Amino acid sequence: MSKQFNLAVIPNLKVELLPDGRVAIEQKFLEGILKYDGLWSGSVTVLMEKNPDRDKNFHKKIFKRDELPFKLEIISSKEITPQKLLENKISVVLASADYRKNHLSQVCHSANLPCIYITEYSLQTRKQIIAANTNNPLLRLRRNLWEENQERKQRKAIALAEGVQCNGTPTYEAYRTINRNPLLYFDGRVTEAMLATKEEIEKRFLNCKEDRPLRLLFSGRLIKMKGADRLLDVARELKHSGIQFEMFICGDGDLREKMQREIVAARLKDRVKMMGVLDFKTELIPFAKANVDLFVCCHPQGDPSCTYLETMSCGVPIVGYANEAFEGVVKYSQAGWLIPMDRPKLIAQQLAALSQNRHSIKAMSLKALEFARQHTFEKTWEARISHLKRVAMRKMALESSMLH
Repeated sequence: MSKQFNLAVIPNLKVELLPDGRVAIEQKFLEGILKYDGLWSGSVTVLMEKNPDRDKNFHKKIFKRDELPFKLEIISSKEITPQKLLENKISVVLASADYRKNHLSQVCHSANLPCIYITEYSLQTRKQIIAANTNNPLLRLRRNLWEENQERKQRKAIALAEGVQCNGTPTYEAYRTINRNPLLYFDGRVTEAMLATKEEIEKRFLNCKEDRPLRLLFSGRLIKMKGADRLLDVARELKHSGIQFEMFICGDGDLREKMQREIVAARLKDRVKMMGVLDFKTELIPFAKANVDLFVCCHPQGDPSCTYLETMSCGVPIVGYANEAFEGVVKYSQAGWLIPMDRPKLIAQQLAALSQNRHSIKAMSLKALEFARQHTFEKTWEARISHLKRVAMRKMALESSMLH
């Protein structure tokens, strides 16, 4: 492929346009685009919508637009037409699945360009997110009906597309039979160099005794969608059962102040520590590798969170709700413990049992690390770029054969 072979990336994330003309781009998304730019053998154009609001939940970097190593065009999804793609000399479109982008596979079809969708949230997961965030039953019903209608449109769009890249098993199982080129991947930011080593796991469990406090971790946004409100239910159960433990909660969000008050009220201050937002590479990953036995995951929905793979990359196994995303991770990795949904007491019981069997935690730690080793940041992106190239070349070959 020549440098003229132009990949258009159309994400769901929006870009902040600052008053001085600079742009603020979310750090994790930027890392992914830079990986595209490095591995794709052509050029990369990013088409993003403008975000009028600031989002404090994400780390962002600020750039002058001409400093970016890729072309950035700020445009609404509805303005993307066959003519717009051809004007930008686009050769392949990679778009995040979303109600605003269901038209893109038809747009690409009209422009005779290959379209590949990225999927993350299944219909079930989207309904679970609604349930976690919507108390009004009529509003919840209306939103569920809207999502069901959206799902029908999304399935038509994905069926028409040349390929689909599924982040996690929920959407892979939902769409792999309706698209001719499906790819399953597990998203994460941990590179080969950041992986835990077997030696680090051995050191963590050296002279490990059952009477040492069990060291538990949660990291992520402190919001209901991530189940942060149930962490203290788990902590209270453990304390009531007489289990020695320490729980480290890393992150920030709407529930932070409420959780801090509950920690004091439940007299958990000596056991539960709110760590705030830790830098991913220099603080969170090293801390988890050296100081954590188990990750506690009360996600009440099946979004394909990076948390699963990134935690396993530290050689830390997960005790979590059996949402459809974590079920898929456990199915493919054979690592972790699945607990029935919305049962924090059962999570606490599993943790209590594991506190008396540290060797089983160590064995699962090694399994988790082995799975993460197969899905590092580098390997995942190489697989995704390879898939893009195969799909694009296949369409080009088909067109060439039809012309002759």
